[in-house]
Amino acid sequence: MSEQRTLETLAAGYSGRLATVGADGFPYCVPLLYLWIDGVLYLHTTSAHGHLRANVEHEPRVCFEVDEQQGVFDYGRFECDSGLAYRSVCLFGRIRIVEEPDAKQRFCEALMAKYGKPDTIRPKGFFPRLDAITVYAVVAERITGKETTMPPLAEQWPAKDRTKTPHASPPTGRD
Repeated sequence: MSEQRTLETLAAGYSGRLATVGADGFPYCVPLLYLWIDGVLYLHTTSAHGHLRANVEHEPRVCFEVDEQQGVFDYGRFECDSGLAYRSVCLFGRIRIVEEPDAKQRFCEALMAKYGKPDTIRPKGFFPRLDAITVYAVVAERITGKETTMPPLAEQWPAKDRTKTPHASPPTGRD
């Protein structure tokens, strides 16, 4: 994908998966809501020192992935001739814990702007449990984007047969 489309996908995504590595060398991947603000990825979890926090303290290098599926399509006459239209972004960088209360406040306000109900009657901007969350910031060192678009119906099977095994035929007696 182009850099612009990659960044648009990252900004608009709903949730993604953060991958870390523990002291034992095992990877750990967890789904999280996130924000992409001014070229920095922000995430949050509880302030409890669990698996994720231990991994972050062990190794700051992380990978974050977000994807958006757009549907499955047939491109050939066999079941295996199927494709997936999707967009995905992988971000590689170093994670740090955001300690500043003002920054955590801004994070929560932006999180509610993205995920909250706009017509709520609850007090806006009041987060009495800022100490109960950990906010993380990931500065991107590398971002990659990948996309397969949904082909028009005229390019899909049965209108067009684009099988990758044109000389194959099913065994007799099977449909």
